[in-house]
Amino acid sequence: MNDVSLQRPNLARNRKIHLTTNRKMRAYKFRIYPTKTQDTEMRKHLWLSKNLWNEMLEHTKNMYADYGMFPTKKSLRQFTQKVGLYSQVGQELVDRLLDALKLKMRLKKKGENGGFPRFKSFARLKSLNYPQSGFTLEKKLEVTPFGEITIKQHREIKGEVKTLSLKRESSGKWFAVFTAEEPPQEPKINLGEKVGVDLGLKSFATLSDGIKIKNPRHLKKHEERLAFLQRRLSRKLNMSLNRHKAKHKVAMLHEKVSNTRIDFLHKISSELVSKYSFIALEQLAPKEMAEQNYGKSIHDAGWSMFSNMIRYKAASAGCEVLFVNPKDTTKMCSQCGGIQDMPLSERIYYCPNCDMLKDRDLNASINILNRATVGQMGSNACGEGIKCCQ
Repeated sequence: MNDVSLQRPNLARNRKIHLTTNRKMRAYKFRIYPTKTQDTEMRKHLWLSKNLWNEMLEHTKNMYADYGMFPTKKSLRQFTQKVGLYSQVGQELVDRLLDALKLKMRLKKKGENGGFPRFKSFARLKSLNYPQSGFTLEKKLEVTPFGEITIKQHREIKGEVKTLSLKRESSGKWFAVFTAEEPPQEPKINLGEKVGVDLGLKSFATLSDGIKIKNPRHLKKHEERLAFLQRRLSRKLNMSLNRHKAKHKVAMLHEKVSNTRIDFLHKISSELVSKYSFIALEQLAPKEMAEQNYGKSIHDAGWSMFSNMIRYKAASAGCEVLFVNPKDTTKMCSQCGGIQDMPLSERIYYCPNCDMLKDRDLNASINILNRATVGQMGSNACGEGIKCCQ
């Protein structure tokens, strides 16, 4: 190894090594159309999964209360025998419960509050997971023990399929979610400009080059209709057929809002990573911010979802992404670095030190870009960039 390191590097070989290690997993979601018999059988398996989860969790709590320890994987897997589920589906539930317990213990050691796994109702357990086998995909999807299921495969799956999840949404629609290991690809070269992005509510995003992206406010467009349907739902008798129908209408409207939000975020994130070679964003905490003010609007905007889309799409678009400390990005002057208070009612930033006058969000986006590069106050990046154009 020492002799090799002294030689002139073989670029072709190094590229090959880089490609073989640059593997990533990607999810593909397709609508499936089970027959009435298959739908009934799949719902039955969700019910059995719910019962299995609750039985294992009750055993875990009793064992911890009596002996101060959790059961082993081997002992929990005994619960999966003869319950009527495909073996791998039951074993995946065991792994999911153990992962939840490990997370609880890790948070406890750090002194953080973490919820203990909860008992599940039928509405809270929505998927049957096949982690290794039990399914094949050709013209139709064949799943053990449901047989061939009609699937609308609107795009090709690239790479080797590893897992399958059969997911039932609240609207009653079924989806097949595949995870596939994509083959290695040559990194793309992106010659776009650098940009800072300030996320907000008045405008969804303001870019440091002056472009503003309008906030579509997906939920607000359907608020009146949703309130009407929820009032009708509240008047229905529990467990009645009319209540079931009213609940389905509410779920369908929520699904429509969710789909329009995801479609908007996908289009914007794809456009940004293809246009710019470097994107700087704030390392926000939307959940904590939503608990303080404007919670409904923050969740409706989908900041976390948007940041995650930018993060994973950048790798295949030859783009680099960096998240920076958001402290004082709104209060700081992007020209001289001065700090002043900026209440939300003020939409124009005026700096008396350098006589700068800029839109509030534009000034913040320039500060974000400066922090990610070598700006007024040096680099204040708080996260590692995703470099994809080396």
